[in-house]
Amino acid sequence: MFICAYLIMAVIYLYSMIKMRRSLHMLQQNLYNENNRYLKWVSKNKKEIYKNLDMFGLLFTFLFAWGFNTYVAYYFTGVIVLLYIVCTYLFIKERKKDQNKKPLVITSRIKRLIITTMVLYLIPCVCGYFIKSNLNDFIFILSIMAVLNFYVVFIAKIINSPIEKLVYKYYESKAKRKLASMPNLKVIGITGSYGKTSSKNILADVLNVKFNALPTPKSLNTFNGLMITVNNKLTKFDDCFIAEMGAYVKGEINGLCELVNPKYGIITSIGTAHLATFGSEKNILDAKMELIEYLPKDGIGVLNRDDEKQKSYVIKKKDHCRILWIGIDTKDEVDVRASNIKCNNEGTSFICTFKGDKNKYEFHTRLLGKHNVYNIIASLALGYEFGISIEKLQQAVRKIKPVEHRLEIKPFPNFYQIDDAYNSNPVGAKGAVDVLGMMDGMKVVVTPGMVELGEKEEYYNKEFGKQIAEVADKVILVGAKKTKPILEGLKEAKFKEENIDVINDVREAYKILNSINSKKKIYALFENDLPDTYNEK
Repeated sequence: MFICAYLIMAVIYLYSMIKMRRSLHMLQQNLYNENNRYLKWVSKNKKEIYKNLDMFGLLFTFLFAWGFNTYVAYYFTGVIVLLYIVCTYLFIKERKKDQNKKPLVITSRIKRLIITTMVLYLIPCVCGYFIKSNLNDFIFILSIMAVLNFYVVFIAKIINSPIEKLVYKYYESKAKRKLASMPNLKVIGITGSYGKTSSKNILADVLNVKFNALPTPKSLNTFNGLMITVNNKLTKFDDCFIAEMGAYVKGEINGLCELVNPKYGIITSIGTAHLATFGSEKNILDAKMELIEYLPKDGIGVLNRDDEKQKSYVIKKKDHCRILWIGIDTKDEVDVRASNIKCNNEGTSFICTFKGDKNKYEFHTRLLGKHNVYNIIASLALGYEFGISIEKLQQAVRKIKPVEHRLEIKPFPNFYQIDDAYNSNPVGAKGAVDVLGMMDGMKVVVTPGMVELGEKEEYYNKEFGKQIAEVADKVILVGAKKTKPILEGLKEAKFKEENIDVINDVREAYKILNSINSKKKIYALFENDLPDTYNEK
């Protein structure tokens, strides 16, 4: 009988360990429950948390425990073992279908969480081995823990908190000491509702024609991300450190500034990204402008005069930094302006003027869209201030590399994909549709819609549908439930329903696109890819 019990424990433990990877992934994606993000995700995804087969496992282990020391238990042993093997198989199969933009990163913190979680699951196993009189109870406890795997991982996170705080403080002090030892380093902060990563990479390409510029890698824009970059990447040979700064609530940008102490700052456009966590558009503006408020008197902030929110913001700090204004639509009161913007499948060209210089300079870039021009001229404003010649700036802009999944053109046998899959927002989505409208050919939009927009999510998606209708010849919606507002917007705009496809998997879009017969070039805008934490069930 004991052998049967240990066999059941083994299969439940194995299933729990495999299931743990998904729990850790969601914990990491939700910033280790910062602002209760992980617990909110768990509460919104009960169908994934409480799987039906897990509940059957719970029932059969209860019956096994009830019939322990009788022949009834033997009958349930095979059922339970088979059930958990099936659970493991189905879970692995389901995870293979996941299209993760950000896979689980096995950091030192995740390794510590794995060890703690494994120990938590071993406790009932060890207790059952040594306290055989209550072995049936420990089996039942283990099956409960299998059901509550997402919560067990969270308990492991709580247990590890004191250790993580010590590790955190050590690396924070180390990063601050390193930055303090480099007084000549130009530290530049970049934040905004969207365009942060693109702007950061553009600025790095511009500054690298004269300096050694180190940008934070990929989308590492949290406190931990900045610490890791400073401690592991920054060297004495770097002249500039470009820190991308992300935030979900007020005060976070200020905290990042206190870590890296920027002297220069760029604010990209202010929109409604993460409205659900900020609570209001005013909170978003105040949070992003914390960067400008932090800069010293001899620092420089770059703001966009075409952005009404930035234009109307009143800096609270009396001895605030010098402000450089950029613009496209605004002709006056700007230090750097772009005009005559032209876009095609090879990139974008524009004319740039600098305050105090009557000459007009032509720039060419492989990047697409008006919003990328904003990012470029913001970088040109700082580059010009840092003494880089116009000729060098033109060379730098020509060499700027497209950022992956941000209006990146990819040629396919039957169509050109405009990949704008990375998190979408209302302003960025409209900008992407505008780019599609500039293309000479058949225009298709593939999208699952926008998320994390709070109470206005349905409104913005409906408006997005109307914007798509003005440009697109065909629309492919991914996920019937989430894209319902977009569909309503399309119908309101009198878009032909026969040119709308609703699919469940984005991979089906490629089959549809490859089946289109058109004499014109086909341009397919893939706008937004839902975050890994999103689940439509």
